[in-house]
Amino acid sequence: MNVLIFGSGGRESAFAWSIGQSSLLSNLFIAPGNPGMAAFGTCVDLDWRDRDAIVHFCIREDIHIVLVGPEEPLVLGLGDFFAEHPNLAHIHFIGPQAEAAQLEGSKDFAKAFMQRHGIPTAGYRSFTKNELEAAKMYVLSYDGPYVLKADGLAGGKGVVILDDVVEALKELDSMLGEAKFGPASSRVVIEEHLTGPEFSVFVLTDGENYLLLPQATDYKRVGEGQTGPNTGGMGAISPVPFVIPEVLGVVHREIIRPTIEGLQAEGIPYCGFIFFGLMLTPEGPKVIEYNVRMGDPETEAVLPRLDEDLLALMIDAARGHVNTRPVAVKSETAVTVVLTSPGYPGNYPKGLPIVGSELASEGSLLFHSGTALRDGQLVTDGGRVLAVTGMGSSAEEAIAKAYAHADQINFEGKQVRRDIGTIYGLPAKK
Repeated sequence: MNVLIFGSGGRESAFAWSIGQSSLLSNLFIAPGNPGMAAFGTCVDLDWRDRDAIVHFCIREDIHIVLVGPEEPLVLGLGDFFAEHPNLAHIHFIGPQAEAAQLEGSKDFAKAFMQRHGIPTAGYRSFTKNELEAAKMYVLSYDGPYVLKADGLAGGKGVVILDDVVEALKELDSMLGEAKFGPASSRVVIEEHLTGPEFSVFVLTDGENYLLLPQATDYKRVGEGQTGPNTGGMGAISPVPFVIPEVLGVVHREIIRPTIEGLQAEGIPYCGFIFFGLMLTPEGPKVIEYNVRMGDPETEAVLPRLDEDLLALMIDAARGHVNTRPVAVKSETAVTVVLTSPGYPGNYPKGLPIVGSELASEGSLLFHSGTALRDGQLVTDGGRVLAVTGMGSSAEEAIAKAYAHADQINFEGKQVRRDIGTIYGLPAKK
């Protein structure tokens, strides 16, 4: 099998590492990839927006299966392009077409879908930029906290949670009135505030049945103790200690299965990954959000625990041969620590020399995210630069291995949260 992965971050690096171990793999290409991925396959200068170049490349390299890592190409119809092009339609495409991708591309679409199919989630109202005053009146009608979400894609930064009503009204002015997130906030979803620990469940589905992957929880705030602004993710742990079998059983019955059946009932085909962002509330698990791909940095913690051939699983999904079941997983705990540029998630410099990335560390893995090569020197090229995953028989061992490796790597102003692996939001012990 010749495989093409679209993406350049830590998630795609973990995919390339996992798929690179498959006995079914002939050639692996990553577009555009990054320097770290060159160890797993061939990085190619191929933009997913350049449709003519994609056609020529897939024909020339005899591509059999395509995996899309990030959400934007899916929301903007790359899957539709492959399905409809006469020279590409035979290629197995892992990722939904644009209609199904609206589960992530539009918060309003996702909330309405869950409401139609009785899937537990927070109560909500949606408002467009022409309904700014109505949105403010709605906020004034109840006590906070206030959860404001940009309807469209905002790079993981379109969710604002505020305790103060005055600040919430100002944020509505910014999001709806001043287009803070551009077209993404031309509509804003105002949600009921839920409480409880967060976790994520991932499935690979052929649209009828699904494979349950290891669950994880990530750490979105930039600061320790869950402080500071939201980021794309500062770390992750898998498995999640509080996701006991009883909780997972409820997630199956009330969330995963109704989602798959809802897509079928509405005639929306789906082949690919679904990420269920969940909160364990006092009333049980509820959906915070859908993603139509794997998460980052969760993928870097989930895939190292997979004890099956990922490429074989993807081929089964593409061919409609999935039988609903949990995949085989290793008993080890995985903890992923992300190294970020100074200033992230705000403005940050690029081109900072990275030292120590070539050093191996027993029991851990290194995934490149925002790196580049300049005159043979590895340098920073993004907000999230590298992800280190430690594996251990306990969370404590995995944490120690992850930080031991992370501490070997240095660049100017390196930011690392020191509390990855700690679970927040659990009720206090009595």
